[in-house]
Amino acid sequence: MTPASHPAPDRYTVVLRPGPPGVQDAKGHDAVVRTARVEATGATGVSGYPRYEGEGVQAEIDPESRAVEAVTVDNEELPYGWTAQLADDDPGPRRT
Repeated sequence: MTPASHPAPDRYTVVLRPGPPGVQDAKGHDAVVRTARVEATGATGVSGYPRYEGEGVQAEIDPESRAVEAVTVDNEELPYGWTAQLADDDPGPRRT
């Protein structure tokens, strides 16, 4: 399936972690540095996937796999080792 053939949601919640999923903080919770609600811009990014922006985060997201293909935070790349993913409980409303 090509990037344009799958309908893209209007918004997602991007979760930024200081490592891969499963890394835990001192209290035993999944470590999360920041979350951001991003909304579709209507543009397609360099990756070929829809572009989303909000709360200082710009991301290109594959709506089929829910993979964050490209991301910047406050106009900077993520620090080495950090990851960006979508919130598990956030399916993102579909465009109508």
